[in-house]
Amino acid sequence: MNRPELIDATLEVEGRVAIMTLNRDDLRNALTGTALVNDIVNATAWVNACEELSVLILTGAGSAFSAGGNIKDMQSRQGIFAGSALEVETSYRQGVQRMTVAMDKTEVPVIAAVNGAAVGAGFDLACMCDLRLASSSAVVGEAFITLGLIPGDGGAWYLQRLVGYQRAAELTLSGRLVKAEEALALGIFLEVVAPDQLISRSLEVAHQIASRPPQAIRLTKRLLRLARSHDLNSVLQQSAAFQGMLHQTDDHLEAVNAFLEKRAGRFSGR
Repeated sequence: MNRPELIDATLEVEGRVAIMTLNRDDLRNALTGTALVNDIVNATAWVNACEELSVLILTGAGSAFSAGGNIKDMQSRQGIFAGSALEVETSYRQGVQRMTVAMDKTEVPVIAAVNGAAVGAGFDLACMCDLRLASSSAVVGEAFITLGLIPGDGGAWYLQRLVGYQRAAELTLSGRLVKAEEALALGIFLEVVAPDQLISRSLEVAHQIASRPPQAIRLTKRLLRLARSHDLNSVLQQSAAFQGMLHQTDDHLEAVNAFLEKRAGRFSGR
């Protein structure tokens, strides 16, 4: 599958790691009023189809990771915010929620490198990722209620799975902004680093993951996502099936041999 031609984002590859950069700094990488939702949908579909990739890093260009919805469009009720209640509902399902579905279906681990403000849907996008590393200048917030809105893209589902119901309720009902160090303490961020170290540290984490057997990475991601919404018995059954598959792979035998021989594995994805 050819690399997609993105409109408002860039896509680079370093080894088995893809780096997608939201590239609309003029609008603080807003997810409405730009092509960024389509870009995310297309990029994640490409990553899923590309067996040579094992990790995706998602970051923003400029001062923001993503400011979420375009507030000027809300004021003028245009774009996704135009029309009757039913038309707006359809626009959400066929618009920003396509991003949520695409992120949920992404088959490789996704690392959010949160370079600046991640607010509203931009914060939710970061929460959709598997890991979140942040610049010390990052600020996050589930700020929908300050605009008289609710999280329209699945944020109510994601945030409480990160920080628990009570804290998610406080953050969502207050709409307050949270600085990087507090977000780290709450478990939203895995690490906080200096701004000039964010991408290099994100790549370091990504390459560490990508050095593992590719099929095991993708099946582990599937199992972790399955475990969020299924009971233990279902997870055990799926675990047995995945384990049976992986025991037959060349990479499993190579990993065992590399461990016993105290050397790095040379994996083929087979």
